[in-house]
Amino acid sequence: MIFQRIKDLREDADLTQTELSKYLYISQRSYSHYENGTRDIPINVLIAIADFYNVSIDYLLGRSNHKEFTP
Repeated sequence: MIFQRIKDLREDADLTQTELSKYLYISQRSYSHYENGTRDIPINVLIAIADFYNVSIDYLLGRSNHKEFTP
């Protein structure tokens, strides 16, 4: 599964993979694998990405078209 939404969110925020990977405390290479879908994203990283962009995990996974996180 290619995670186009995490790539689009990163690009919309004018961030590089390196910048976001530093925030997530992972290597740029690992982050690249997540965007390209060659590795599954661990749940703790998925949560951190959702929190960073203030979007729902369902949005990141393509299960919803609503970006807004509603607790």
